[in-house]
Amino acid sequence: MTVGTQMQQAIAGVQSASATMKSFALQTQDKAAKKDFQQLAKTFDDALQILEGRLKYIEQQEPQYKEQ
Repeated sequence: MTVGTQMQQAIAGVQSASATMKSFALQTQDKAAKKDFQQLAKTFDDALQILEGRLKYIEQQEPQYKEQ
């Protein structure tokens, strides 16, 4: 498995976790829980931007990792 593939899998996992937290935030009536889920989603979204930037860097440095 290439570094590019592993990074894409990590990105997919973080996207899934963010979507799950957003869903939980919409479903709960508890204001404290809603705030926690929204904060977690934001944290995942921030991490996602970092990972996507890293993937672009990897693809620029090592073109063989670019998705075909």
